[in-house]
Amino acid sequence: MNSHQSILILDDEEDLRSILAQRLGRRGYEISEAGTAQEGMALLQENIFEAVLLDIRLPDGDGLQLLQDMKKRQPDLQVIMLTGHGTLESAIEAMKAGAYDYLTKPCNLSELEITLQKALEQRKLLVENTGLRQVVHRQNAEPLIIGDSEIMQSLKDMTRKIAQTDTPVLIQGESGTGKELFARALHVWGPRRAQAYIPLNAGAVHETLMESELFGHEKGAFTGANAVKLGLVEMADQGTLFLDEIGEMPLNLQVKLLRFMETGEFRRVGDNRLRRVNVRIVTATNRNLLEEVEAGRFRKDLYYRLSGMVLHIPPLRERKGDILQLAEHFLRVRIKGQLHLALGTQEALLAYDFPGNVRELAHLIERGMILAEGDVIRIGDLWPDHGEGGGSVQAAIPVPDEGRTVMDEKDLKTRNEENQSESLEGYATLAEIEKNYILATLKKVDGNKVRAARLLSISVRNLYRKLEEYS
Repeated sequence: MNSHQSILILDDEEDLRSILAQRLGRRGYEISEAGTAQEGMALLQENIFEAVLLDIRLPDGDGLQLLQDMKKRQPDLQVIMLTGHGTLESAIEAMKAGAYDYLTKPCNLSELEITLQKALEQRKLLVENTGLRQVVHRQNAEPLIIGDSEIMQSLKDMTRKIAQTDTPVLIQGESGTGKELFARALHVWGPRRAQAYIPLNAGAVHETLMESELFGHEKGAFTGANAVKLGLVEMADQGTLFLDEIGEMPLNLQVKLLRFMETGEFRRVGDNRLRRVNVRIVTATNRNLLEEVEAGRFRKDLYYRLSGMVLHIPPLRERKGDILQLAEHFLRVRIKGQLHLALGTQEALLAYDFPGNVRELAHLIERGMILAEGDVIRIGDLWPDHGEGGGSVQAAIPVPDEGRTVMDEKDLKTRNEENQSESLEGYATLAEIEKNYILATLKKVDGNKVRAARLLSISVRNLYRKLEEYS
């Protein structure tokens, strides 16, 4: 893909420049031309080029000296030297000065194209491997979006269609619904999947650092800028930039993001040269951005630019049919042993509203795996304190569905009658009734002493003490 790769042709032969410009322009490169060293350096001061085709002899300067000046200004610049008077010595000198290759005029155009392509590939590797391109997330594995409900099937189908375009996408949904997962799906299911996927949480970066994080900075741009730093827009070139919590972005940065989306151009902090990249923008928010626009906290023009397409991720309470499938998935991926959800636990999960959505469900399952004794996760393993989370949690825990865990009054009367002997002295003592009560409770909860103590309204220590007495 040659789009937006800028090439400077610096040669005093106008006819050769014209031939090269037409040939390379048809290949998708952006071409700039100059006939003198002064013109060439002026263009380099104002623009960023990926490569230069440089004549070794110019009317106002030496090509080899110009090569060194160019490499000092832009170390990753790939320079291919052109000469009509080539010698082995000059070729060696050019390569020592940093030239990628050395071609003799008249050039074989096919050979020049191949050399240029290799030079650009070399530049890409240099940028990625010299530390200028810091942490690039190539999260290109097939995203696993769990849920067979009708609403989720429809959402996945729409996501696959939108992924084939470059239209900006705004993903809306409550916290914990999986917005980032759909952002990655838009990348992986689309034509940019082989390129970088770069995520940024706009709410997690301090306002003073946001511009540098997005657009990069030059060495010395501000106190502490001890080296050149590529911004995320450069890292995401040809790929996807995902801006999560876009509603948190400061207004001054919203202006610059809007301009970047309209032109594809930006400036690093501390640099006046325009750079250009080709990036797909995907954003997400849990806010109502139209309300933010009305309140003056978000730009209307940026909102309409971001919302070319909108994906709304439903909360978990609106797709209850996916809850158990998600729960089983979390069980499978987080443990090696065999654990399953008790029937009462499943009913409680289906009855719960999940204000924290899928993220909360994942945390509940993780808690249950830690607290469970045996191979069954029970309600009390998910919610050790039934009052936790308010009335919705309490209402979501139908204890009777697990089977009665303690004996009611009728049970006690029956048990007492069964323990009677034919003599009047045969009635069970209070201690025996208590023992039977405790042992029956333990049996009902499969020996889970923490759960049993909670149901008996005694401490775990007290329960252990009583069990020692019984043994």
